[in-house]
Amino acid sequence: MGLGLCIILIAVGAILTFAADWEVDTVDLDLVGLILMAVGIIGTAVYTSILRRRRAIVPPVAPTTTEDDRRDLL
Repeated sequence: MGLGLCIILIAVGAILTFAADWEVDTVDLDLVGLILMAVGIIGTAVYTSILRRRRAIVPPVAPTTTEDDRRDLL
């Protein structure tokens, strides 16, 4: 689940919870909106933790030269 999908889930959940005044007999839309927002927030947290782990900075390694490489340059 990508970051864009998580943001969409949060937005749709907020719309269902706070802005929609539809009445459905079998489904509580406020609860569905809260569940969507919770899933979006959890997905965002998981995505950023995986992204932070994936972007670990590795310091560059200095190239090693040997005596043979130095002789070839002269």
